[in-house]
Amino acid sequence: MSSSRVFDNAVFDRDAAAPDQSFHQTLSKMQVAQPGQMKPVPATAVQGNGLVRRSTVADANTLRESTQELFETSEAQIRYRAYRSEYRRYDAYSRLQAAAVAMGESLAIPEIVAIGGQSDGKSSLLEAFLGFRFNVREVEMGTRRPLIVQMVHDPTANEPRCRLQEEDSDEYGPPIVPETAVADAIQRRTEEHLRKMGGIAVSSKPIVMRAEYAYCPNLTIIDTPGFILKAKTGEQDNTPDEIMSMVKAQASPPHRMILFLQQSSVEWASSLWLRVVQEVDPYFQRTVIVASKFDNRLKEFAERWEVDKYLSATGYLPPNVRPFFVALPKDRAIQSSAEWRRSMSEVDQAVFKHLKDGIKGGFDEERFASRIGFSNLKKFLEEELSRRYREAAPATLALLQERCDAVSAELMAAEIRLKAAEDVGALRRAAMKYADTVARQVVLLLQGSAEPDPMQHGLTTAEERAASRAPQWPGLTNKKVRPQHCGSKLFGGAAFERCLEEFNLAVRSMRFPSSMGEDRIRNIMLSYKGRHQTGGGAKAAEDIARQAAKEALGPLLDAACVRMAFILRRLYDIAADRAAATMGSKENLHPYISFHAALRSSHQSFINRLEEQARSMLKTHLEAATSQFAMNMYAMMPDPGDTEVPASNSSSDAEEEGDEEEGAAADDRQVDGAEGVMPTPVQVRAHMTVPETPASIAATNQVLNDRLKAVQLAGADGAGPGPGRFEDNTPSRRATKSRRFGLPNGERPAGAMVSNGGNELSSSGTWDVVSSAEKLFRKIRTAVADQYAPTTLKNTFLDPMTERLGLEVALDLFARSDADFAGMFSAAGAVAALASKRDMLARRVEGLIKCKNEFQELAKCL
Repeated sequence: MSSSRVFDNAVFDRDAAAPDQSFHQTLSKMQVAQPGQMKPVPATAVQGNGLVRRSTVADANTLRESTQELFETSEAQIRYRAYRSEYRRYDAYSRLQAAAVAMGESLAIPEIVAIGGQSDGKSSLLEAFLGFRFNVREVEMGTRRPLIVQMVHDPTANEPRCRLQEEDSDEYGPPIVPETAVADAIQRRTEEHLRKMGGIAVSSKPIVMRAEYAYCPNLTIIDTPGFILKAKTGEQDNTPDEIMSMVKAQASPPHRMILFLQQSSVEWASSLWLRVVQEVDPYFQRTVIVASKFDNRLKEFAERWEVDKYLSATGYLPPNVRPFFVALPKDRAIQSSAEWRRSMSEVDQAVFKHLKDGIKGGFDEERFASRIGFSNLKKFLEEELSRRYREAAPATLALLQERCDAVSAELMAAEIRLKAAEDVGALRRAAMKYADTVARQVVLLLQGSAEPDPMQHGLTTAEERAASRAPQWPGLTNKKVRPQHCGSKLFGGAAFERCLEEFNLAVRSMRFPSSMGEDRIRNIMLSYKGRHQTGGGAKAAEDIARQAAKEALGPLLDAACVRMAFILRRLYDIAADRAAATMGSKENLHPYISFHAALRSSHQSFINRLEEQARSMLKTHLEAATSQFAMNMYAMMPDPGDTEVPASNSSSDAEEEGDEEEGAAADDRQVDGAEGVMPTPVQVRAHMTVPETPASIAATNQVLNDRLKAVQLAGADGAGPGPGRFEDNTPSRRATKSRRFGLPNGERPAGAMVSNGGNELSSSGTWDVVSSAEKLFRKIRTAVADQYAPTTLKNTFLDPMTERLGLEVALDLFARSDADFAGMFSAAGAVAALASKRDMLARRVEGLIKCKNEFQELAKCL
């Protein structure tokens, strides 16, 4: 929207600018040429509270009659209509600018930004434009916030009417009376805003002041804080940098003209702040340079060539840049506005008189006269801004339409979001659909799915150990447990099966614990010696094997639960990614972080409960595997022996990873010589079924009775069991102690204690007990590895995950009150915040539509 017009001498040619001066001529006729033809117009009236109120309807009627008497000729009427069009255009832009500031909009409308160093005269120049003094120069450090001054030429305003726009609103406050109190009002508002922002030094949020006066032009200027080199005492050290950054931000938009002030006593080559202008406007295409306090520099000139050289700025500024030279009154004793305006006119006349009479040969009036004096600067800026307003009107109207559409879309989105936040039923339906989708994805991953990328979501055995809370199998720190596919990246059901195989290998690798020392064994054997005359050694071996199994296998079972739970917990992230890929952005409830956190927590809580349940069930099954019933049945089983596992020479991660890669390579070699052939299946181990859970006691007892009957019937003639076999030893049909063992030819039971001298236990007796205990330990280990643990882990982890996950999560998330459920989707006060944002957007839309309609009417008039 900005114009690329370059400010050169031709722009300000008085003859070329004649068509644009009709309304200025009209103004001067209204104010000077025919003052006697105008009837007295009571512009304002004082209310009881001392504030100035606007003219009444009767005042407006009086003004209409006066203007009709003034413009009786057709030429005067044309000029008056031109003035009214110009005034309406400027007033529309002023209201649009105020609305943009209030709503935080960034609209590319023509504006003038005054920049320069502190004490370079920006505030004095602003007072000169306004036509009255309001002592802004007396405020400490000048302006700390940008000050947008909207000057409105109102012929009826014999006294200035200054009003400040309310913060965050497009409404203006009451007029400030007297006008000399304007500076104090600006300072109070600035300090209050800076204090509210945390005590910062400057703020980029502007203050908007509307000034209506008969002696000010239709002009809008943004006054900025002056550049400083060093912060004052009590100010933050970074204040100069903050001012620099803020001023650059104000001057950077290409639709803004830059009014750069510099004291005339400063040489062009020594300018401190001219480089700042070049950073935002490298070719000075939208910059007007003003040399202030020109009367001080005039004293240094004696001849024409000196003043002409300075005025041309040859060699220092680009040829297209023609600066203005301004001098203003210095007498601070001037109080009334009339004296102030008269003094400005006298200073301009004195400057021209000195250039003509006080300098030998005068100066080049044709080149420089239009650039000297405040009146010429004022006239140029008013006409340039008016021209830009006319050129920008079509683009501004299009921009307003675009912003209206954009803000209306934002308002509609805010309405939908507010309605969604208030509609708990819709939130429940969407949340239930998403939670069910995630649960289904988890089930698919457990059953086997080829969609997720294993390289992204899978883990090797070593990575799985390191990430879980069970990096090593207890009791096997010096041995390597390498299941098949240990180097493959697996997840879900495949990782679960691999971990089961690893657990089986770990259990089979466990040896009879060394913690069962000789003293401990002797304590057990001696305690049974006093209670059993015969068979005490067997009982001692059972007790030793029972304690060894609990000490060695219990930690392994706990570690297995930890590993299985870790594998299942990882599935949530994979399932959530899959659900997001299959559902739309609105269906996956992506913005609601609290809901996703609650859903994840619900999944993790369910898996934690399964872990505790599995731990409890495995502990119960370990008790069953070491019970007396199981010990009786182990007598019928052959000794499974020990599984050899290679010892580890190093526990470093690198070697472990290398071992897994070798294992993976070995897995790949287990094919029948051709690509695509399935690997050779693992040999199924033969095992005997033993009771799995005491929860079904009746069924277990029935199985035991049936099997023991079969064993008893295998005897010779039914008089008793065969050699080394048990009778039916259930509580209902328990045999006597003397018949529990059937031994031929008076043979001594294995592991029976023998006495050496009556009090000492022989070495051979101790060895027999330990040997029997080791055999029983191996049988318990085999039963746990092949029977108890795999079935229990699958029943307590996999079955609930596939059958009850969705139901458990739904009960945890949705079985709650509407207020509690809505808390996952909005924080406390979020609905009120959404409603406030909706109302703010509605006000923005209303204001933009109003401005757009005004510009449309303005376009019709033009």
